[in-house]
Amino acid sequence: MTSTAAGPPPLPAAAEAARRTAADLGIGARFSLHPAADDAGAAVLDALAAADRSAVDVVTDDVSTLVRGTEADVVRFVHDVVAAAGRPGRHVVAQVHLSRGCPGEVACATADDVVLAPVVVPDLPATGLRAAAHWALYPLDDGTAGRPGDHMRAIEQAVAVARTRAVVTPSTFVTRLDGDLADVLGAVVDGWLAAARHVRHVVAHATITLHSPSWSAAEVTR
Repeated sequence: MTSTAAGPPPLPAAAEAARRTAADLGIGARFSLHPAADDAGAAVLDALAAADRSAVDVVTDDVSTLVRGTEADVVRFVHDVVAAAGRPGRHVVAQVHLSRGCPGEVACATADDVVLAPVVVPDLPATGLRAAAHWALYPLDDGTAGRPGDHMRAIEQAVAVARTRAVVTPSTFVTRLDGDLADVLGAVVDGWLAAARHVRHVVAHATITLHSPSWSAAEVTR
């Protein structure tokens, strides 16, 4: 005999969304550290160990480190690792790649046309470390029926948001950001999440440098 008992009622949308993982939603980061040190491998591992990873999933291979979690937790982890790498006063460069949304993911449970809910930008504590970055934003806005994609609108809005956090200088293929590491990375994240309010898949890339040997002592401490 076939049972006719009804299954459990579907979860409300909010509850269903809460069950989704960062991998389901396409949220995460990849980053690489390049410390100018004879013991570069140890410097990278020490920086990774210095940050609290209790709220994120972290996988490091021979190329980069993958971080999964909420936007705020991912950004805090990256911020803390980069700061730890630079605190001994060594020159270090970080390549940071942030992604939000599913297209292009190896596996993702959210449909390509879903715009994820807005989130609060994480509050990053000042580090006292002067940083400079070359930043590029890629809002992958293909448009919808009756509305063409408008990539530049999202980019221009993101740059305007970034100006409230860091010194912004236009440059070839990128936008330069200067300030405390927290403000520079915060500007990258502000722009990334601002664009994500309207675009379903947004990628941000930043090359961040600390303690550049080309800076004077006054620049390093400003």
